[in-house]
Amino acid sequence: MRPATLLVFAKPPRIGLSKTRLAAGLGKAEARRIATFTLARTLRAARTSGCRVVIYMAPDSALLTRGGRYLFSGFDLKPQGKGSLTERLGRGLREAPLGPVLFIGADAPDVTAKRLRDAVSRLQRWDAVFGPARDGGFWLFGLHKRPRTKAPFDGVRWSGPHAMEDVWSRLPPSSRIGLLDQLIDIDEADDWTDWVRGQG
Repeated sequence: MRPATLLVFAKPPRIGLSKTRLAAGLGKAEARRIATFTLARTLRAARTSGCRVVIYMAPDSALLTRGGRYLFSGFDLKPQGKGSLTERLGRGLREAPLGPVLFIGADAPDVTAKRLRDAVSRLQRWDAVFGPARDGGFWLFGLHKRPRTKAPFDGVRWSGPHAMEDVWSRLPPSSRIGLLDQLIDIDEADDWTDWVRGQG
């Protein structure tokens, strides 16, 4: 099997830029602290996953700042570019080499290198793999990129309870699909409260 490529779609944890829905419930400073925490965990998992890691940063101008470059030092950095999430994910898939390709964000604090390696392992047996999120989305999506693979992101209802279902329905009907553990994505204040409660 070809080496796996891990695409991480992330923003610097800056007030007013990341975690705006979380900030509405917990305040801007606390939202930035949580964003810093979840991003650090994500990058640590990515760094030790054994995958080739590419960080797709937003906004594109973050690539030009000293803080942005320092925060993501040691990784291959690319701009997410313009357009919708559908367009940005599709661009990432087009730019990825053939073989296993994983997509993650930086919102799930329980992402680990072991879970990422498990996703790669499952892609030895399955055509695609999802890490379901509690809200109906997903913290990870992976597939085998082949010469004729089409991006399954058109028309997906993002940031809602149908995101995983929509991507799944756009895969070829014959696809063999595996599932990973369900994790909490930290998008709203209640998500953070529930995650913290689960650590006790």
